[in-house]
Amino acid sequence: MSELIKDEYMKDRKGRLVPVAQVSDYDLAMNSFVKEQIAAAKVKSADLSDFKQSAFDECYAWLDLVAEKYGRTRGGVKGNVTFSSFDGSEQITIRVQETLTFGPELQIAKDLIDECVTEWSEGANANLRAIIGDAFQVDKEGQLNTGRILSLRRVKIQDERWNRAMEAISESLQVAMSKTYINFREKDKHGKLINIPLDIAAI
Repeated sequence: MSELIKDEYMKDRKGRLVPVAQVSDYDLAMNSFVKEQIAAAKVKSADLSDFKQSAFDECYAWLDLVAEKYGRTRGGVKGNVTFSSFDGSEQITIRVQETLTFGPELQIAKDLIDECVTEWSEGANANLRAIIGDAFQVDKEGQLNTGRILSLRRVKIQDERWNRAMEAISESLQVAMSKTYINFREKDKHGKLINIPLDIAAI
């Protein structure tokens, strides 16, 4: 589209080209207002993205410094790491959140557990049967509850099949997604550490 035609027409919500002369002053003003604000928001978003990357880089540089102090080489960040000011009133925290899922071994574990429960059905504690039944229930999205399944490993039962089932549950665990977050906190007037909001919705 030539610049002349581009200046003379505007695209509407259905993708149609409408002559600018047929667009009301109100719609023209609204269009300019929205575009200016969106452009400004994108600049701030890019600034925030640059700040986030710079903060991570600075924190990792400190981790390298600490590792070097003890004659080690820094590996990947596996859990929470906190950097604190001398008086403890300000902190930077890096945390890693992993989303877990289960592999095909889980089906074997469930078969072994079902086998045990069937055999114990007459004498089994009703609460144990309820815990097992609840553990393998899926939510509205058809997803299994990781915490409930892993809680079965806390139930100590002296049965080879049960122990093999618990081993299968452990081996079926897989990290589906890992995300690293950085938070900046400072103490409020009550001495409680609170996050410094960097999310525009939280300000």
